[in-house]
Amino acid sequence: MHLANNGVAAGINLREGSQETFVELIWRSMRSLDHWLQANGYAGYDPFDGLTSFLRPLTFGRCLAERILEQVILRCPFNLRPFLGIRRRSDLPPAKGHLARGYLRLFVATGQEQYKQKAIACLDWLKDNPSKGYSGHCWGLPFGHASRGGKVAAGLPYLPETSQICQAFLDALEILKDQTYLNTAASVCRFVLQDLPVEKTDRGSCISYQPGLQLSIHNANILGASILARTGVAIGDDRMLDLAQQAVKYTCSRQLSDGSWYYGEQEKYHWIDNFHTAFNLEALHCYIAYTGDKRYKPNLDRGVDYYCSTFFLEDGRPKYYHDRPYPIDIQCAAVAIDTLCYLSDTYSNTLDLARKVADWTVRNMQDASGYFYYRRLVWKTVKIPMVRWGQAPMLSALAHLLLKLRTPVCKAETR
Repeated sequence: MHLANNGVAAGINLREGSQETFVELIWRSMRSLDHWLQANGYAGYDPFDGLTSFLRPLTFGRCLAERILEQVILRCPFNLRPFLGIRRRSDLPPAKGHLARGYLRLFVATGQEQYKQKAIACLDWLKDNPSKGYSGHCWGLPFGHASRGGKVAAGLPYLPETSQICQAFLDALEILKDQTYLNTAASVCRFVLQDLPVEKTDRGSCISYQPGLQLSIHNANILGASILARTGVAIGDDRMLDLAQQAVKYTCSRQLSDGSWYYGEQEKYHWIDNFHTAFNLEALHCYIAYTGDKRYKPNLDRGVDYYCSTFFLEDGRPKYYHDRPYPIDIQCAAVAIDTLCYLSDTYSNTLDLARKVADWTVRNMQDASGYFYYRRLVWKTVKIPMVRWGQAPMLSALAHLLLKLRTPVCKAETR
């Protein structure tokens, strides 16, 4: 792979003798990514798939040893996975959720039936492949891993991923007018209400990240609130709306004075990063939009100001952490584009920033074959194709941007 003279990956060439417009660049980038995904069976690696290696038995089931193995594979700038028995996977529920949202957006933007059918296929797969043994639909990852919070079993559902998948079903309800998607969303909310612990405080309640223990993490809590609010409004469920309001109160009351949030309130979770901040903003925006509850609009205002002024360089390059420029991570780019598009309904300047981030990302992170690189370090670009972490979120984000730009180019490309 090489970069063309204009800085665009060789597979996303500008037309000879003409200057491609921004919208044409994004459209061609998205189509190239879609073709790569189809050609590769929607399969790729995952940052946290290290414990599927044949080396796992050498950890003897100890959490620290498992975490070390996972982190070595995760942080290595070279792809060790093919040599350690780690295979590409196409059965990652969060990736299916991102793809469903992306294809729904492309269907709205182009009117093409193929995108509608791709979205339906993803949603059907998700409906048929939830985590088992819970009160409603929920999803996790099909492999175990180890984190700061401890060991996580394969299939254990997470609230962030489950919430984002639920949003895909709610999008389908609004776009395709099929009430069965609302039934699935209501099923997800049963899982949230019945299977997840809740930390109750005098400053709101925090919905746990996962079943089985109280793990109070802001993005999980407020993403959960967003689906309770959106579904609760759709079906008129006061219990959903009450918990959503208490969850929003918890996270907003713990917003820092500069508009930021820690990942979580425990000392070990005191870091501030790009995409988890974006999740908080997207979820809070969703809650306010669907409930009309304006009490937390000042929190959203401060958060948006902080996010836009902190996490991006002048050229649109997204930072991972608030206080340093590297690594540059593809999920940060994808989530930034997506969230900034959401926020543009209320903050018009965020769409321009979304354009800058997308332009930089396509020109600097997309391979000639169509997929997006995992990370850029100070000294090396890590080119591992991560599907849940990079390809699926980027497809959804680029489709969202094309939809927000309201351009006829999308329809012109289909003729």
